[in-house]
Amino acid sequence: MHSGRIDLSGNPFDLQSTIESGQSYLWWREDGEDYESDRLHGGDAWYRTTTRATGTPAVIRVRQRDGELEWEATVDADPVLRSRVRLDDDLAEIRAETATDDLIDEAYDAYWGMRLVRDPPFGALISFICSAQMRVSRIHGMQQSLREAFGTPVSFRGETEYAYPTPEQLAGATEAQLRDLSLGYRAPYVKRTAEMVADGTTPETVRGKPYEQARAELTEFVGVGDKVADCVLLFSLDYLEAVPLDTWIKRTIAEHYPDCERGNYADTSRAIRKRLGPYAGYTQTYLFHYLRTAE
Repeated sequence: MHSGRIDLSGNPFDLQSTIESGQSYLWWREDGEDYESDRLHGGDAWYRTTTRATGTPAVIRVRQRDGELEWEATVDADPVLRSRVRLDDDLAEIRAETATDDLIDEAYDAYWGMRLVRDPPFGALISFICSAQMRVSRIHGMQQSLREAFGTPVSFRGETEYAYPTPEQLAGATEAQLRDLSLGYRAPYVKRTAEMVADGTTPETVRGKPYEQARAELTEFVGVGDKVADCVLLFSLDYLEAVPLDTWIKRTIAEHYPDCERGNYADTSRAIRKRLGPYAGYTQTYLFHYLRTAE
């Protein structure tokens, strides 16, 4: 067992709002109270996730307390955590480069310290395929079911956890098995996409390509439309300009930025990205979390 602490002095960070803001379905909260707090901000709950970043299936447990991230893991989790919750992002610089108005200022002020996640691309891809027309709790439940049914077991703190399945492990599942895990019509999408990745067509291949080209190439995976592609680009592949146009962001555009509504995904995306600036994905995440929790 490994353990350690990451000093957050002078580095605004909020683990709770980062994990519980709808960006990721690959983390879970130990007490089971995800998304149930009034403000979803500044808590000290323990969270877990799994990783293969070090070449072996591993489990990480982390919480924020007294200006530090305290962690326990089956591997050295320090570099993994720094990457997964983007501790090297300069939030002050990002905000300085962001277009501003009263709503944006309120959102940043309310959840200052929230970072984007940088999830493993395959897990991000599969989890967002599963997210279509689903409540957050159901999406999380699906990912846990996939881990337990197909993932590699890892002994951790006297318990057995399961790493997120590899493409090969999921490709080996039958559609019936996936439907039994309540994936419904998403089951063939997950299986076919896992087969594509196992065969070598990976989401990582779009890295470094122009944003709209990268989005278009991700939609070649089965079950992936523009919105899911944008989620993978933003929350896994470092395209910080991506703005997933889900129901909440479409409502935000209609109510606060109606001039950006262009009647189709591609043109609306260009307009809202131009309005929000080069870190539009960061700003949309703050807006999404702020407006969703205000209701």
